[in-house]
Amino acid sequence: MVGRDPILEQARILLGRIKEKRSEKSILLTGLRGVGKTVLLNEMERLAKADGYHTIGIEAHEDKPLGPLIAPCLRNLLFELDRIAGAGDKAKRGLRVLRSFLGSLKVTYNDITIGLDVDPEQGTADSGDLEIDLPNLFVVVAEAAEERKSAVALLIDEIQYFDRKELGALIMAMHKVQQRQLPLVLLAAGLPILPGLAGESKSYAERLFSFPEVGALSEEESAKALREPAQAAGVAFEPQALNEVFQLTKGYPYFLQEWGYQAWNLAPTSSITLQIVQAATPEVIRRLDQNFFRVRFDRLTPGEKNFLRAMAQLGAGNHRTSNIADVLGMTVKGIGPVRAKLIRKGMIYSPAHGDMAFTVPLFDEFMIRAIPEFKP
Repeated sequence: MVGRDPILEQARILLGRIKEKRSEKSILLTGLRGVGKTVLLNEMERLAKADGYHTIGIEAHEDKPLGPLIAPCLRNLLFELDRIAGAGDKAKRGLRVLRSFLGSLKVTYNDITIGLDVDPEQGTADSGDLEIDLPNLFVVVAEAAEERKSAVALLIDEIQYFDRKELGALIMAMHKVQQRQLPLVLLAAGLPILPGLAGESKSYAERLFSFPEVGALSEEESAKALREPAQAAGVAFEPQALNEVFQLTKGYPYFLQEWGYQAWNLAPTSSITLQIVQAATPEVIRRLDQNFFRVRFDRLTPGEKNFLRAMAQLGAGNHRTSNIADVLGMTVKGIGPVRAKLIRKGMIYSPAHGDMAFTVPLFDEFMIRAIPEFKP
């Protein structure tokens, strides 16, 4: 959580205002791989539960549609709300509406096996159009929570994997909930393409959501992240060692953890020196190559690997699409299909018009290690 206090404070304010039926923008975290977005989401879930929220946590996938992914979680939530003592039957109505929603899903997706032994409420959330059905379903769920004097926090990781219609349905659902000042909030995380995707899906998205950027840590924050846990165990990082780790990791939290872990294991005494960090580096790179980087590399086609190797050939940072095409000996139009697939897979994104960058920090260095000789 080092360096993340402003984002967590924003989440605390959001959760407090929604419980008080006051308007506030939901939070969509954005950032590269390995910056700690999932860790932040987990902490926000803890804050929500401590504040009396019921929580739903899901992770989006490239091959898993939104409806079948969220329906089981909503069923469990409505059962929880129905068990809470109190007057009214809005939780039971929510289950009936969910049953209608499931019926429409089964028409669209033949392999849906989610069961719910209640009669459907005809005419609500059963049109088969997600942009119509999901807002109606969210309103009914939020009304059930309101009746039980509770609130709901929906947490979604990797939200950029939903297609444009699914993302649009989520935005429309949150719009309808916020218009009625109902106690349901969305806390999500995705890659840096997320603000653009949301804006393209629904032009009013910026009025509903804030997009805090989760980036690399500063040198001071990086040193604190390593130094303070070590001090609590009676171990000290020497200043030169901390500087070396920062230069190697560029302040990205996942890499800080890896270098800290290996340096800790190698240190024979309670002092971690520059020499220890340098000795740990080959093992850290080996582990990153076999795990963090390789799991993404192995999902790529030969053409996609070639595209990314061309990007790596240009060095670190952002690169013009035209320059990548030149390295590949192709036209910008010719590399368009592969570029689109890599964006969809979450490997690259466009930080500015005509520019491309890796979503995975230090992936350019890995690509050169993985494919030492580049042959366009």
